[in-house]
Order: sequence, then C-alpha cells, then structure tokens
Amino acid sequence: MEKKKSWWKILLAIIASILILIILILGIYVAYISIQYYRIEDNQGISITNNPSLSATIGEEYTISTYNIGFGAYTQDFSFFMDYGETKDGVKLTGTGSVAKDKDTVITNTTGAVNVIKEHSVDFALFQEVDIDGDRSHHYNQYEHIQNNFDNYASSISLNFHSAYLFYPLHSPHGKTEAGIATLSKYNITNAVRRSLPVDESFPTKFFDLDRCIQVTRVDIADSDKELVIINVHLSAYDEGGVIRKKQLEMLNSILADEYNKGNYVIAGGDFNHDIANSANLWETNRKKAEWVYVLDNSNLAEHYRFVSSNNAPTCRSTDGPYVKGESYTVVIDGFICSDNVSDIDIVNIDTDFAYSDHNPSIMKFRMN
Repeated sequence: MEKKKSWWKILLAIIASILILIILILGIYVAYISIQYYRIEDNQGISITNNPSLSATIGEEYTISTYNIGFGAYTQDFSFFMDYGETKDGVKLTGTGSVAKDKDTVITNTTGAVNVIKEHSVDFALFQEVDIDGDRSHHYNQYEHIQNNFDNYASSISLNFHSAYLFYPLHSPHGKTEAGIATLSKYNITNAVRRSLPVDESFPTKFFDLDRCIQVTRVDIADSDKELVIINVHLSAYDEGGVIRKKQLEMLNSILADEYNKGNYVIAGGDFNHDIANSANLWETNRKKAEWVYVLDNSNLAEHYRFVSSNNAPTCRSTDGPYVKGESYTVVIDGFICSDNVSDIDIVNIDTDFAYSDHNPSIMKFRMN
C-alpha cells in the first residue's frame, strides 16, 4: 500500500512540475509580447524615396491602382488560419495556413503581382500587406522588390504590422513581422503622413492584430495652390459587430471632409474589407455569405464623396480553404473613394483568378476638374 501511495505522490509531483513549467513559460511569453508591444504614434511623417520633380496637372488623365498582395503567401491552394466559413449545406470550414510555403513562393507571387501593375503603366500605385521583413514571408523584402521594379516612381511605406514573435497558430507560428502599406507616384510628393486608426485594444487581441493606419500622401499640382491627396487604406477585418470598423470609418470620413474643405482633390484607395460594389451575391459559390462581409455605400461617406468600384470581377476570395473557382466565396472589397471634383473615367478589376494573392487589383482612370 505504501508503495502505491509513493508512486501516486511521484506522479502528482511530476504533473505539478509540468503544469508549473507550462505556466512559467506562458508567463514569460506574455511578458515578452507585452514588452514588445507598442502603437506607432499618430501623425508620423513618412520619408519619400526617389521623389521626382514632375508635377501633376489639372485636366489631364491619370491612372491609379490598388492591390493587396497578401505578403506573397497566397497561391491558389493557400488558406488562412483566421478565416472561416460555411458551405450552403452546413459544412464548417476553417483556413489552416499562416506562413508562405517557402521563399520561392513569396518571390514568385510578388513578381507576378508587380508585373500585373507594371503592365498597366499606372501613374500611382497603392499596395497593402507588403512585408519588409517577416517569418511569414521567409524574410523576403517585398517593399524593396516593388521599389526595384518601379525605379522611376517616388515610394513610401507606412507600417501597420510590427509584431513580436507570434507562436500562434501552434502548428505553424506566424512569427515576427514588419509590414505596411506602400504608395508609389510618378509625380512629386510634397508630404506623406501616417495616421493611426482606432484598433481593438483588448487583451490578448491587441498583440495579434495589425496596428491599422492610413497613409495620406500629397502630390504637387502645377500652377495651383491645391493638392492631389491620395489616401492608402486598409481597414480592419474579423471585427465582430463592426465596432472598430465603424470608428475607423468615422476617422476616415473626418479626414476626407477636412481635405475637401481645403479645396483639394482627394482619392482614397485600398482594401476596405467591406463590400463596396453591391457584390455580396454576384458570383457562383457553394458557400454562405461570409460573416465578415459588411456593406458600405455612398450613404456611409462624408458629403461630396462617392465610392468608385467595379463588379466586372471579384477582388477578394474567401481563404477558409484553397481557391476553387465557382466554389470559393468572392466579393469586391477593393476600390476607391473620390471627391466630387475628381471624375472617374473608367475602373476595372484585373481578373488574375487569384493567381498571386487572395485579392485581385483594381485600376481606375481619373481626371481632376
């Protein structure tokens, strides 16, 4: 009997030691990510590289693009661990991927995405989810790749993801990341500012979410005291109830109104993470509408502004599983907002069949009146 008790004591001691060790490791990790965590200050000035002297002109036609390149990970068979969905017959789906397959995949996808935009000879280019250095992208500098391929453009980047090493998900940790939204221009940029957006500050969400921002870039206009203001946007996704996105939209609208009151020409473009083209049920799918798809229309915008989007092709696919045309859920969440002194001449979504990202790019021709 005494021997049995002894064995039980030893077993309990081992279990207790393991639990204490796990708690200690978790405590150290929480302390680590807490120490590493910070929010980038609002109104941060952004440096411009390779800034040309050429000014834009009122009345001329220009082209602007926006493309979320998904840190180079999204081949058609890639899914993302934070995305979930449900088929129409009730099967629950959850993505699994967190890190790109390998560095070659990142290079291939980045090259493909960049070439799509280069083929259209745009005057201004907006990119989102651009990694500078990240475990998830195998430390490939996508921003440098973009700069090298647009060597006659001014370029700038505002960080919106600067995480400590994230051990989540456990089967494939997301790792440490430095990434942002990049803006390129063939014309002289007089100023660029990073504006911090409201984010979820709750524990532990704040450690795993992006440090969301917009970049406000001012382009010189010849023989005018007005400016072309280009705003690169990447709003929140996976926001239950849309509370944070509502706050972000309020801030964006405040900035839009202020710029219009100054008499400026304004274009905001990017990934809005909302259906901006009444496209929620346009394309064939075996999925129910994704829960994260919220609708925005002109009534949600500041006075004198409108959405400019196209539904010739979707710009975003669900990542609750690999991409399968006709099965995966697709929608338009990428495009532009224009002030009423900017004419949109044409807009088209480039259908890459999601070859290089979980997004397709959108390209707009416009004129300042």
